[in-house]
Amino acid sequence: MPDDTERAGRREPVPDGERDGEERARVAAFRRRVGLTHLIDVHTHFMPQRLLAKVWAYFDAPGPLVGRPWPIAYRADEERRLETLRGFGVRAFTSMLYPHKPGMARWLNDWAADFAARTPDCLHTATFFAEPSASDDVRRALEQGARVFKCHIQVGGFDPNDPTLEKAWGLLAESGVPVVTHCGSGPVPTAHTGPEPIAALLARHPRLRLVVAHLGTPEYTEFLDLAERHDRVALDTTMVFTPFTEAVAPFPRGELPRLADLGDRVLLGTDFPNIPYGYADALEALERTGLGTAWLRAVCHDNAARLFGL
Repeated sequence: MPDDTERAGRREPVPDGERDGEERARVAAFRRRVGLTHLIDVHTHFMPQRLLAKVWAYFDAPGPLVGRPWPIAYRADEERRLETLRGFGVRAFTSMLYPHKPGMARWLNDWAADFAARTPDCLHTATFFAEPSASDDVRRALEQGARVFKCHIQVGGFDPNDPTLEKAWGLLAESGVPVVTHCGSGPVPTAHTGPEPIAALLARHPRLRLVVAHLGTPEYTEFLDLAERHDRVALDTTMVFTPFTEAVAPFPRGELPRLADLGDRVLLGTDFPNIPYGYADALEALERTGLGTAWLRAVCHDNAARLFGL
């Protein structure tokens, strides 16, 4: 979101309330153009405040997995962030959270279960890590009512084909619960990112409902290939097509027809609140693809409504 604006030949700060109102108006205008009263965002982050503060500090640094300045656009307390999303007309969202080391997944899942219980419009989210307790952690989260999982291969630094995860993947495949997976090599590649580990995983567990985050940035073509081969693989739009991402990992325009053909398996994701631009910017970037209002309605609401039975 912009911090200031040009007024009467002077640069003056924009009051928070006015800035927020202008952005709500832009999002509402997008919804009107597309023909939607509400949005569903499958890639938003809510987590314990002390952990979120560490995540923000990592972006502020910026850390080695970020690679460039990344100002947090929606740095506010939990209630304000919820108010902001709801003000945009988001009727359902997730609490994407992820461990970066062993021993974190269970307490994160307990926090997420409590958050979902007190936040009815949040899709109950859970996570796991490559460790011996993974299958027990996944089973427990499913019993608690988890409706979606987050698997962050880049931050976790683990191979999705690690033997400690085999039973966990089996449970997830059997349950049909979607797993939003950061498996592409953006913004910075690590040892286990890229399409090859996911292709190997799907060869063993073809029933997995994987949602490839960020359309697999920057390996867009390869992850489109996987989605075409596996009809239970979907993709989310997080950060793709925005000027911030286009500057370093532009989506190949020749692949837009394939993305159109997969329109029933593409879901809106934004990375709210951890984005370096406004929420409206992400929506307007999708609109600039030229894929049309029917595609946008499916992506921004209908596909997720069907996937989660909303």
